[in-house]
Amino acid sequence: MSLRFVEVADRVHVLREPLLDVNVTLVVGDGAALLVDTLSTAGQAAELAAAARAVTDAPWTVVNTHRHFDHCFGNAVLAADPRRPVYAHERVVAALRDQPDRLRREAYAEVSAEWPTLASALADTVLLAPTHPVRDETTLDVGGRPVLLRHPGPGHTDGDLVVHVPDADLLVAGDLVEQGAPPAFEDAYPLRWPDAVADLLALTGPATVVVPGHGAPVDVAFVRDQHRLLTELAALIRAGHRDGVAPEEAAADAPFGARTALTAVRRGYAALDPAT
Repeated sequence: MSLRFVEVADRVHVLREPLLDVNVTLVVGDGAALLVDTLSTAGQAAELAAAARAVTDAPWTVVNTHRHFDHCFGNAVLAADPRRPVYAHERVVAALRDQPDRLRREAYAEVSAEWPTLASALADTVLLAPTHPVRDETTLDVGGRPVLLRHPGPGHTDGDLVVHVPDADLLVAGDLVEQGAPPAFEDAYPLRWPDAVADLLALTGPATVVVPGHGAPVDVAFVRDQHRLLTELAALIRAGHRDGVAPEEAAADAPFGARTALTAVRRGYAALDPAT
């Protein structure tokens, strides 16, 4: 089945890639467009480009919400020829520019057992580093539509960006918000993630549509509930570390399930341990 975009707000369209349920958002303005995230491989990115061209023939700017392969490995197809601006947090720019081999190895290891065909394609993917680093925030003009790119602090990674389209009352949260699966903590900052979600919630109103990194678009109530669970998890990590509770025991009854929480607890404990 070919990829296609669905309009979820005024001239804002979302495409859900079926294998990993990754979202790509397309914001269309007058004579310009913005693509938020670029999927995993050259093949996926080519399908994404065709789907975007079915919506608009305007030239696009690209944003990467973070450095994980399923959100930025398609950059070269979508922004190299013709050359297009690519925005990302400055840490994402540095990682893609300076450590492409490491990122490919990590991506291969993550998916090789379950999706060997995808893993093989990832191993050969040409990575294109973003051209426009963002430290805190910047505002783009997308064909007359202001779009805010904001780093809410470390959360899912150390280089997350959220994308706010105020005239459509829509926020792209990247993997700071997940629908249909628990948050992923492998590169996360579980003690600071609640603050990052609180920061993005400050951009929302009662009717804001929030596009998560994976899964169906959600409302603000969903995000507030996920913020509550992340806050509970962070408090559990701090209490467990203070009381000398083993990570496995601390994770047993934690939000998001013991297996997912164990990764968060271990990373949180490491953050709380004095530097040696």
